[in-house]
Amino acid sequence: MNEVTTIDRTQREYSPAIKAFLARKPQLFINGEWVDSSGDATIDVEDPSSGKVISKFVEATDKDIDRAVSAARAAFDDRRWRDMPPIARERIMHKIADLIEANADELAELEAIDVGKPKGMAAVVDVPGAAAHFRYMAGWAGKAGGETLPPYSMPGGMMFAYTLKEPVGVCAQIVPWNFPLLMACLKIAPALAAGCTTILKPAEQTSLTALRLAELIDEAGVPAGVVNIVTGYGHTGGDRLVKHPDVDKVAFTGSTEIGKLINRNATDTLKHVTLELGGKSPVVVMPDVDIAETAPGVSQAIFFNSGQVCVAGSRLYAHKSVFDKVVEGMAETANFWAPRASLDPEGHMGPLVSKEQHERVLGYIDAGKRDGASVLMGGDSPSSNGGYYVNPTILTDVNPQMSVVREEIFGPVVVAQRFEDLDEVVKDANDTQFGLAAGVWTKDASAAHRIASKLQAGTVWINCHAMIDPALPFGGYKESGIGHEQGRLGLEAYMETKSVIMKL
Repeated sequence: MNEVTTIDRTQREYSPAIKAFLARKPQLFINGEWVDSSGDATIDVEDPSSGKVISKFVEATDKDIDRAVSAARAAFDDRRWRDMPPIARERIMHKIADLIEANADELAELEAIDVGKPKGMAAVVDVPGAAAHFRYMAGWAGKAGGETLPPYSMPGGMMFAYTLKEPVGVCAQIVPWNFPLLMACLKIAPALAAGCTTILKPAEQTSLTALRLAELIDEAGVPAGVVNIVTGYGHTGGDRLVKHPDVDKVAFTGSTEIGKLINRNATDTLKHVTLELGGKSPVVVMPDVDIAETAPGVSQAIFFNSGQVCVAGSRLYAHKSVFDKVVEGMAETANFWAPRASLDPEGHMGPLVSKEQHERVLGYIDAGKRDGASVLMGGDSPSSNGGYYVNPTILTDVNPQMSVVREEIFGPVVVAQRFEDLDEVVKDANDTQFGLAAGVWTKDASAAHRIASKLQAGTVWINCHAMIDPALPFGGYKESGIGHEQGRLGLEAYMETKSVIMKL
């Protein structure tokens, strides 16, 4: 089933503020200043809605990366941030959140034209989420303490002991292109709360909001050198950061393939590593569901952000008694999810982020067709004015050996399968290298909790999907990552624990 609506996908005109921002000279934010690169290479910024180049940013050199690391190292070693009174650090972090909210419309527009997501979605998800991470972590700035033990006797006499929580040091933070502002804040906020200094490298496809965020961080009063933002490619600038001897921790969100490479490279200096990697999340629909509520819900689980979500519900397992009704209900959402230009106020789904991603997703759909999958909805690219659009796609008649079932597509493509037995569907859902997230739809609370306990996933949603809270830890099982972000665990990922023992 192809799209059923004729849509004008011409991108709207940018606001004056965005036009001015895009016209700026490409620079890096290092040691509290906007500085020129030591080289002259730049990277084009494309608007995925049109495929047109709209700006440029710096491709950082090794010398640029070294300069940023040196600034972060100096700021950490002289303790200009970590020794600031906790209430003062908390106040500054809340100020960053205030500034994000005050510039919400501009940030949403930048995110839209950089990633391709609808501006309306960025305004209600990405920007508020970014501010929320700073607000949540700000509260930890003065509360992340150690423990004091009661005095105790040892052969040498009475001992007094306590533990300290200390910042891990200089952090390299590498974020993906699907939620660039949100991911940048998700990583910077706990680092600041812990007392660390950081170098952020946004994805080479989407660096605009990270550069705008640098201005807000500076305006909020974060001391020079505490947060540095460098742009460039992952295989050059990112690799230099991961291998740099003066970097103490690496936090990366992205593909499992690149995460494994980063983990190997970080081992040479035994850096602390947090990895949030790929997913192929199962969504289990039980026979007792309300179809009218469930079908739109599982549609949103895969088509939100054009399926470019690590936790996207890309494997649907619906009980055979409701399978046909569920997928028919999903197909009825075709008009709602029909892709539009990112600044179209009627849009709920935009284009994919790049030509490369566009070709990747269409390649998977073609592979599924060759392997015998049937296309219930979508399966093609609609006409456009040069943008990277793919229609929301439902594939049926699939089997576990197909690449569309086993591999992360990272696009608006769901593979729908029937099941009959509960143990069978749990086994199938767990039959994957990934373990980032999963979903269960049912009215039976007992069944929901039984299934949730058996699913090998770091997060399990029941009758909802992709509900993220900064207070809840987020991480993956198996090849979906190492460690956790968000919540207290996310803060402690940026801290060392020191024991102190004194003879009385």
